[in-house]
Amino acid sequence: MPLLTYQEARPWAKAIRQAVVLKKMPPWFAAAGGPFHNNPSLTTKEIETIEAWVEAGAPRGAGKDAPKPVRWQEGWNIPSPDLVVTAPKPFPVPASGAVDYQFLILPLRTLEDHWVTAAEIRPGARSAVHHIVAYIRDPDSPWLKDAPRNQAFRAEGVTTSDILAIYTPGQAPFVAPEGMAKKLRAGAELVLQFHYTPNGRAEMDQTSVGLVFTGKAPAKRVLTLQMGNAEFHIPPGDPNYRVTVGGTLPNDALLLSMFPHMHLRGKAFEYDLTAEGGRDETLLRVAPYSFQWQLNYILEQPRLLPKGTHLRWTAWFDNSASNPSNPDPAKDVSYGEQSWDEMMIGFFDVAVDPKLDKSAFFVR
Repeated sequence: MPLLTYQEARPWAKAIRQAVVLKKMPPWFAAAGGPFHNNPSLTTKEIETIEAWVEAGAPRGAGKDAPKPVRWQEGWNIPSPDLVVTAPKPFPVPASGAVDYQFLILPLRTLEDHWVTAAEIRPGARSAVHHIVAYIRDPDSPWLKDAPRNQAFRAEGVTTSDILAIYTPGQAPFVAPEGMAKKLRAGAELVLQFHYTPNGRAEMDQTSVGLVFTGKAPAKRVLTLQMGNAEFHIPPGDPNYRVTVGGTLPNDALLLSMFPHMHLRGKAFEYDLTAEGGRDETLLRVAPYSFQWQLNYILEQPRLLPKGTHLRWTAWFDNSASNPSNPDPAKDVSYGEQSWDEMMIGFFDVAVDPKLDKSAFFVR
C-alpha cells in the first residue's frame, strides 16, 4: 500500500506502529559486521515518537510541514541523468507461469569513454520484476556479440562482464562514493538481464536506465565482483543446509559494499575474511535473509583488503516445512534461475586503481 500522504497512511497507523516496534520496518537484516552507511533502522526515540502518535489517535500534522509526495513515475532517485536509455517496446509478462530469463541489449552509441558516478534502473512493471541486472558489454567483448539489439531474447551461460547496476525490491540505485566511478568505454552497450515473476495479472514492462557522468577521471574505479557456488543439492526437509565458497584476492582493493543473493529457501548469509596471522573476521552476517528485501550493505568506511586476503562466503538454507516461503519442502533443491530453485552468490563492490579493468584486476 502507498504511504506517501496522510490520507494513505492514516488507516494503517496501528499496523505501522506494530511494524516499527517489532523492527520489521524499515527492513534491515545485518546481524553482524559494519557499521553500514545505509542502515535505515529507526532510533529508540523515533520509534517512541511513532508509538505516541498512534496512541494520540494518529493526528494530522501542520500542512505547511508536509513534504511534497514524489510518486515513482516522477523524477529519479539519482541526480538528473546525463543519458537515459529505454527499452524500445514493452515486454509482455503473463499473468501466470514461468518466464525464462530475458536479455535486452541497448546500444549507447557513445563516441568517447565516460565515467559513471550514478545509475538507476527503473522497471515499468515493478510488481512483476524479481530483478534486473545491467551489465556493461565492452565493444571488444565476444559475449553476445551476434545477439539481436533492442529486442528481448533468451540466452544461456554466464559472463565476466562488469555490472553497472542491479534492481531488486528495496535496492537503492548505484551511487559511487566521492572520487570513484565505473568505466563506460566508447562504443559499450548495456545488456539487461530480466527475471520476471508473474503475479496473477498480465503486465507490460518497459524499463529505463539513467546514467550520471563525471567529466574528470576518478581517483578509484569501482568494480562489482562476485563469488558463488552452483554445485549444491539441498536435501528435502533440511532446515539448515550449509553452502560455502572461498577465494584469495588477486590484488589490493577497497571493499565498499556486499550484496548477498539467494532465493526462497535462503536463511542466512555471511561474508568472512582471514586476516594476517590466520584471524577470522566477519564482514557481514545477514540473518534472517529475506527474499522479499534484497539489500546492499554499504560500509560506512571502505575497508582495505590487501592482496592475498582469503575471502569466504557461507550461506544457510531452510528447506523444511517450517519455512513459510518454501515452495516444496519435499523437493531436492539445486542451483537454478527460477525462484523455486536456489542460488548462492555473494556480490561485492571494490574500488581499485582506475587503470585496472575487471580482467586486469584478476592478473596475479
